[in-house]
Amino acid sequence: MTLVHKAGDIHKIADGLSRWALPNTSDNPAYVSTSAEPQIPIEGINITDVGTEFFEEVRESYKQDKNCHILTALLDKYFKDASLANSLDDIWKISYDNGRFHLYDGILYHRSKRTFVMVLCSRMLINTIPLAFYYNIYSGNLSEDRKMERIKTCAWWPSWRKDVIEYFHSCDRCQKANKAPCKRFGLTIHIQEPITPWEVFHMDWLTALPPRGDKCYNACLVIVERYSKTPIFLPCHKDDTAMDTALLVWNIFISHTGLFENIISDRDPKFTSALWTNLHKNLGTKTIILNSILSTRRWISRKNDSDPSGNNQKILCLWPGALKILMALPMIAVLLY
Repeated sequence: MTLVHKAGDIHKIADGLSRWALPNTSDNPAYVSTSAEPQIPIEGINITDVGTEFFEEVRESYKQDKNCHILTALLDKYFKDASLANSLDDIWKISYDNGRFHLYDGILYHRSKRTFVMVLCSRMLINTIPLAFYYNIYSGNLSEDRKMERIKTCAWWPSWRKDVIEYFHSCDRCQKANKAPCKRFGLTIHIQEPITPWEVFHMDWLTALPPRGDKCYNACLVIVERYSKTPIFLPCHKDDTAMDTALLVWNIFISHTGLFENIISDRDPKFTSALWTNLHKNLGTKTIILNSILSTRRWISRKNDSDPSGNNQKILCLWPGALKILMALPMIAVLLY
C-alpha cells in the first residue's frame, strides 16, 4: 500500500491532519491487533519514603519518655503485668483504655475514627516533622483549620492541638494570610438597567495585538453601551497612562455620545488612579469598579451583548491573526451588531 500526499491550499506539508483515517486492518502499517492485551507504558516511577534513621530516632525517643516506654512494654505480646497501665498519665491512660494505641515494629501508633498515625514524644521530632508543613514551600501557607487537618494525618502527641494553635498565632506569615484580618466578601451588587441610551457603559481593554497603523497601535479600548448593546472600539497603545485614557475618552468618545452617568470597569490602574477618580468627580459621574470584568456577567444576559470581554473574543475570532484589526474596527462594529 502506498500513501500519496495531496497538498492543500493552506497546509502544504504532509502531516497527520492531511491524511484520511485508515481502517485498522492488516494492510494498515499501524495495524494493532484487537485480541492483544493493552500495554500501558510506564515512563518513570517516583517513590518517596522516610529513611530508617528516622524510625531509629523514634524508637530511641520512646526509651527517654515514661509514657511511651510503658506503652511499648504493655503492648508487647509477651508482657503479662497489666497493672503497669496505672502508671500512665491521664490522657495516655484514657487512650490506652479505649484501645487506641498499637505497636508495630517497635513504633507506637494512635488510632482515631479516621486516622492511624505515628506517636511522637521527642520535642525535636515534633518540631521537625509535623510543623514542617509551615516551612515547606510546597505545602502552601494554609489557614489554621487546614493546617490542623494536615498535621492530624501525620503524627500524634498529647498536646498536638495546643502546640499547632500556639505556633499558628506566633507565625508572622500565618497571621498575614489569616482569614480573620481579611475583609469579608460582601453581597453582590445589582446594577440597575438603564432606561435611556448613553447612560451606562462597560469598558475593558483588548491588548497583545500586533502593531499596526501610522502610530503603531497595539491595543484597543472596547466600550459597550449597556442599553443598546452598541460596541465602540478605540485604537490605542498598551502602555497608555490614565491621562492618555482620559483624553482618548474625552476627545473621541464623549464628543460623539455626550456625558454618561456610570462606567463599569475592572480594577485596572488606569481606572483606579487619582486622575481618573478626580475626573469623574468633577464631571459628576460615577465609576462602578468590580473585582474582575468577568463579574459583570452575573448581571448581563446570556448573549454577552454588553460584556466587553465577549466582544474581545468575537474580534479575535473574526480575525485570528489580527493583521488589520485596528483599521477594520468600524466594520467589525457593523458585523457584530
